[in-house]
Amino acid sequence: MITLFKTISIILLVYYGLKIILKLAAPFIMKYFSKKLAARFGAGFSDKTPPNTSQKKEGEISIDKVPNTKKTSKTVGQYIDFEEIE
Repeated sequence: MITLFKTISIILLVYYGLKIILKLAAPFIMKYFSKKLAARFGAGFSDKTPPNTSQKKEGEISIDKVPNTKKTSKTVGQYIDFEEIE
């Protein structure tokens, strides 16, 4: 009977101890992960250079992307006029 009481009390002490420790450590953990995510987000922008930094002669034309010129049909279907029957 005493070993059952010791086991239950140890489980409860560990549970509540972890609960208190995590409440105290949560702000530090969140700050760490937010800094890590901000660094990862900012790293994606540091590799790219702005498109207007290259030296071009006046009047020179350059096309970066050719637009997709697919012709699509806009017909949806037939129009059916319904009459209300009383």
